[in-house]
Amino acid sequence: MGLFADKYPEVPLAEKERLWAEVKADSRFPAYLYGCYECGICVASCPSARFYDFSPRKIAQAAAREDLELIYEQMNDDVWNCSQCFSCNRCPRQNSPGGLITIIREVAVKNGLKSAKHALEGYGRVIYKIMGTGTQVSPDMLQPDAFPDWGPQVRDVSAELDLWRRALPPETLHTTSTGWQVDEKTIIELYLIWHHTNVMDMIAEVDEGLFMILNDVMEEKLEEAGYEI
Repeated sequence: MGLFADKYPEVPLAEKERLWAEVKADSRFPAYLYGCYECGICVASCPSARFYDFSPRKIAQAAAREDLELIYEQMNDDVWNCSQCFSCNRCPRQNSPGGLITIIREVAVKNGLKSAKHALEGYGRVIYKIMGTGTQVSPDMLQPDAFPDWGPQVRDVSAELDLWRRALPPETLHTTSTGWQVDEKTIIELYLIWHHTNVMDMIAEVDEGLFMILNDVMEEKLEEAGYEI
C-alpha cells in the first residue's frame, strides 16, 4: 500500500503493476532516477508548481518508493500539469522528474488511458498543422473560439489577421495558414521519424479519427517521395 489514499481503488493492483513495469522498462528510466534528497530545488524551479497543485519532487519520490497507487494517480492526473520545460533538471542528485513524466505520459498514451485522451484532445489541431505544414502553429489558429482565455485581444487580432500579416517582414510570406515556409524535404524527414518511432501508433490511441486522416496524408507524401511504408 502507498502512503496516500488510493484514488483509483477500482483499478486492479495487477494493472497498476503492469503499467509501472512499462515505465521502469524504458531505456531512459535508469538515467532519470537516482534517489531523492527531498531538497525541494525541483519544486522551487518548476513554473507549473507556482500555479497548480503539482510537485515534481512528488513524482520522483513516488517512483523511488515504487508507490503503485500514487504512481497510477499521477499517471492519470499530475503528469498532465507539467509544462515539460525541464527546469527541474537542476537536481543535485541528477534526477529528472521531467524525464520521468515524459515516460509516464507515453505509457499512459500507449495504453489508451482516458485521462491521456482527455488531456490531449485539444492538441489534435496542432498535430494536424505539424503534419500538413511542418510547423506546430499558424496565424489562423489565433481565433477566439480556440483561445477563449486570451481575452478580447484575440478577437481584435483575428478580425484583421490578413492586415497584420502583411505588416510583418517578407519571411512570413504574408500568409495566415502557415507561420513560415518549411522545406518539403524536412516534412518528409518528419514523417519518417514519426513512422519509425511509432508516434502514429500513439496518436491512434488518443484519436483514431485524427490518426486515419494523418496516416493518409503521410503515406501519400512518402509514396510521392519514393518511400514504401
